[in-house]
Amino acid sequence: MIIVKIGGSVFSDKKGEPENFDRETVGDIAGEIANFYPREDFIIVHGGGSFGHPQAKEYGIREGLPEDWETARYRRIGFTLTHQAMLRANAKFIEAFVEKGLPAFSLSTSSVFITENGDVSYGDLEVVERLLELKFIPVLFGDVSIDLAKGIDILSGDQIITYLAKMLEPDKVIFLMDVDGIYEGKPGEGELIQSLSRTEIDSLLGRLQCGPAGTDVTGGICNKLREAKKIAEHSEVWFVNGKIPGRLSGAIRGDGFGTRIPKTS
Repeated sequence: MIIVKIGGSVFSDKKGEPENFDRETVGDIAGEIANFYPREDFIIVHGGGSFGHPQAKEYGIREGLPEDWETARYRRIGFTLTHQAMLRANAKFIEAFVEKGLPAFSLSTSSVFITENGDVSYGDLEVVERLLELKFIPVLFGDVSIDLAKGIDILSGDQIITYLAKMLEPDKVIFLMDVDGIYEGKPGEGELIQSLSRTEIDSLLGRLQCGPAGTDVTGGICNKLREAKKIAEHSEVWFVNGKIPGRLSGAIRGDGFGTRIPKTS
């Protein structure tokens, strides 16, 4: 089994018009997956891009539900609107995959996972596993979540993948980005790191001057590396450029160009 994370920057311009979607790039990604399906089982997880993020920020979803009724009512509306935006993004992915003859099947993340202070507390994966047995391709996404501590929160695609890797132990987890992999610097700057061991991640986080989780100033790469360290206990991890045709295929085969983190128990 292979889990593929399609980052928001791969399929959408976060600085562009709301809910813009790069259909050509997603179609290319689906086409590459089609070359390996059904020999390989796949789970797809995609980010928000220009979908979801504006509403989540505007309504302060990460701050949870306060006791003040009017503020809480305002956030509940935002919770719904953020989820609806992500459903629209997900529908576009399903359409692109089906066009390539792939039986992609949408799973609403907020109906599968419950968080506590932003971390996954519980995930009901029975439907995911059954879909895989039936040769469907489950497609999940970063979404809002019911949170045991704050009432509501945001669950990122990266955190979803960490939980899936822990519970399902796939052969590989492949992160698709808009740069070639992990660098000795901010994304796209400095020397590309083609091989990175799990034990070297903490040192790299220090060199990148990563602050505490949630205070990321390097385009999300610090939090991705923290999650990758957890994932590498269960699966081989790749970071590759999802906007360049063939890079995903190389990672699936194991001879790709990007950053590889071997599985280390």
